[in-house]
Amino acid sequence: MTEYIEFKKKRELGEVLSDTFAFLRTQFKPFFTVFFKIVGPYLLVMMICLALYMYFAGNSFNNILLGSQGSDFGADSFATMFVVGVLYFISILVVYVMSQSTTLHYIKSYANGKGQINFEEIKSDVYKKFGSFLGLGILAALSIGVGLMFCLIPGIYLWVPLALSFSILVFNNKGATDAYGDSFALVKDEWWITFATLIVIAIIVGVANYAFSIPAQIYQFAQMGILSGEADAESMGNVFQDPIFLFLNMISTLAQFLLNLISVIAGAFIYFNLNEKKNFTGTYERIQGLGETPEK
Repeated sequence: MTEYIEFKKKRELGEVLSDTFAFLRTQFKPFFTVFFKIVGPYLLVMMICLALYMYFAGNSFNNILLGSQGSDFGADSFATMFVVGVLYFISILVVYVMSQSTTLHYIKSYANGKGQINFEEIKSDVYKKFGSFLGLGILAALSIGVGLMFCLIPGIYLWVPLALSFSILVFNNKGATDAYGDSFALVKDEWWITFATLIVIAIIVGVANYAFSIPAQIYQFAQMGILSGEADAESMGNVFQDPIFLFLNMISTLAQFLLNLISVIAGAFIYFNLNEKKNFTGTYERIQGLGETPEK
């Protein structure tokens, strides 16, 4: 049996980080089995859209640089690239929503089942909450975006509570607008420590993401002739249609999506920590459990 990690308790910054990786270590196989069963098909579509978009973008780039916008390159080519770009954007949006929802609903099932999960319940809840996740994501993105336009500080302030709003949506079974509002009450008087925790996690994930992007960047520079000092316009466009470059970018994008799950899991630990400080939910559950006797 794998070690059970209790979510519903208070934690310091170091414990949030260590328990996040401990959860991934102990639940690696069951979690990613559930994750790819639910998210896998959408992730595959996103990867295909990425490859197509880069291919058509490279073709467009080549034609513009080489001045070959003749009969073979015109409104139809731009229209194709635009359609592929829209499909790629939609696929990213769907995968992001499905990834975050699947991760949080897995944690919810894990916490409620004391280490046991219910796949069918997770899958059903993910699809039921898709609209709420999408609505909350758009609402949060617009709020943070507008906040960042005003000297950055309002956007940073909003980012901290809204980063936890998705956990409220799942664990408190709230709607999008309720989760949005409740997130500010959750971080009240705990904004700075929450901000510090989220920043540390963001740095860790950011460094890991950059590390996975390095192979594609090195190959791109090599193919474009930048490393040898022989760069030319044609090679700059051709690299985006190179199968190896496309493959490396697909691997990098996939790794970055999976690494971002670390932030979602850590956010769940932060949510439960703050919820425990304010509401003692886990403490009450453990006290009630003391009077229960196991069934024979």
